[in-house]
Amino acid sequence: MTPQIELIDIDKHYGAFHALKNITLTIDKGSFVALVGPSGCGKSTLLRSIAGLETITSGTLRIAGQTMTGVPPRHRDIAMVFQSYALYPHMSVEQNLTYSLRLHGVKKAEARTKAAEVAATTGLSHLLGRYPRQLSGGQRQRVAMGRAIIRNPKAFLFDEPLSNLDAALRVQMRKEIRALHDRLGATSVYVTHDQIEAMTMADWVVVMRDGIIEQQGRPLDLYDHPVNQFVAGFIGSPAMNFLPATVGQDGRSIALEAGGSVPIAGQASPGEKVVAGMRPEHLRVAEGPAAAFHVEIGTIESTGSATYLTSRDGSLQVVQSERTPLAPGDLVGLEIEPTNIHLFDPSTGRKL
Repeated sequence: MTPQIELIDIDKHYGAFHALKNITLTIDKGSFVALVGPSGCGKSTLLRSIAGLETITSGTLRIAGQTMTGVPPRHRDIAMVFQSYALYPHMSVEQNLTYSLRLHGVKKAEARTKAAEVAATTGLSHLLGRYPRQLSGGQRQRVAMGRAIIRNPKAFLFDEPLSNLDAALRVQMRKEIRALHDRLGATSVYVTHDQIEAMTMADWVVVMRDGIIEQQGRPLDLYDHPVNQFVAGFIGSPAMNFLPATVGQDGRSIALEAGGSVPIAGQASPGEKVVAGMRPEHLRVAEGPAAAFHVEIGTIESTGSATYLTSRDGSLQVVQSERTPLAPGDLVGLEIEPTNIHLFDPSTGRKL
């Protein structure tokens, strides 16, 4: 693959605050990369640094092989789509779409032709004469994307573009953005705090915390092989359960602090204190000898397609695809495949 955006040892300081710490990341041409993490982790700062809206303190940034040090945003050939849409309220949809072309001296007829093509691609053909105030949130976001597409940039940067939309429209729009990316063969960098968006849209996910990259990789690799407890808890919905435990004397099982013993895959150090990570969807209700440990049910929530069981103390959740005859207060046995148990160091959070 050909690198389209390269970040090498990037640091960003705001006075004494160290916002980005030694960020190294390669984004291949044509790929869809999601930057994900909690609020304040540095993902938007990183995106804005690529765009040139923030000045990096040290390190190297290259776009399409060209070093961007000192290059202003307008000369980076980057298109940015914001959460707030950033449309001109006094301009029609067509005028918003063609604004950047007209700034660069493109003739009116050619600009209108390109606007018609982009409108057809983004489902805006019947809205070209309307103004932003006459559009729904989803339509405004399409205009913002259309305005980015019309420039045919080296990369698209999305800064939480769907967070202002309702849940159903978010699901629809993320499919549209991904389909648009594939049709254009574009390079896209997408910032979101929603790991479901990141998992479903991206080829490559970068998990950030406190200005560093905790882990990067393909979405399911992060789900299956998290490098630490933070990534394990952030990737996956509902979040992974974390239960304090001690490795048994045989090194092949763990004794849970809450009671019960569970076999593990591989060998661990006998007597070692660990945190056992178990995804809610990997736990199964079991009866008799098959049950490795028991919990008292506190709440039961059903969405029709899934049932969510939460323990009385709130420390553990189970997701079942089938409906259940269980009721709050029931003591239920649980089992899990040893290969689905993740062990973490309780002091460092690193995967063991």
